[in-house]
Amino acid sequence: MPNLLEIDSVVKSYDNKQVLTDIYLKCSTSEIIGLLGRNGTGKSTLLKILFGTLQADSKFIRIDGKVYNQAFKAINEICYLPQDSFLPKEFSVIKIVKLYLNKSQTNNFFKDSILSELVKSKISNLSGGELRYLEIKLLLSLPSKFILLDEPFNGVSPMLIDSIKCLITQKSKTCGIILTDHDYRNVMDVSTRFCLLFDGGIKHVANKSELEKWGYIPVSNLQ
Repeated sequence: MPNLLEIDSVVKSYDNKQVLTDIYLKCSTSEIIGLLGRNGTGKSTLLKILFGTLQADSKFIRIDGKVYNQAFKAINEICYLPQDSFLPKEFSVIKIVKLYLNKSQTNNFFKDSILSELVKSKISNLSGGELRYLEIKLLLSLPSKFILLDEPFNGVSPMLIDSIKCLITQKSKTCGIILTDHDYRNVMDVSTRFCLLFDGGIKHVANKSELEKWGYIPVSNLQ
């Protein structure tokens, strides 16, 4: 049976201004939902509320029928990639991976043309793209039912972006993924369906023409 994440009645305000208004969204195993929206529309806010590290004015979050207030406290239910790096900079790559994965998983993890050269490197010595790739692959190696990715392609070279897209697509066979990024092209390349945060609510989007309709991209970008 596919796993199901349901988000309903999410409301969030800052300084008496409502950013999210009665949000409803659901995601199931094998889905990659692309969450689009301009700066300040609440994309990161929504992901943090889903994960449980940010309180909302109201929310209803359910995974496989069970209601969660802080889903991150549940084992193997959900994990989250924040915009900023979360790995200790003084640790080596191999030490970090061993903290997250067992021996067998660690060996397979480094059968990777990108990471095989970085095994003994310190986190602080990685480039921004290498660090992002490491973080994403680590989270995608965990047995979580759902994964939230906030700006996974930010600061990453085109070659690494293609590799990250492959990792996301492969992982989606066994879990549900919600991702957001400012580069809508990369989001649309990898997602199975899309939604746009607009004026506090969610608009379900079928194609680029609808993004233009809601003013997210100009007509010239559709050429």
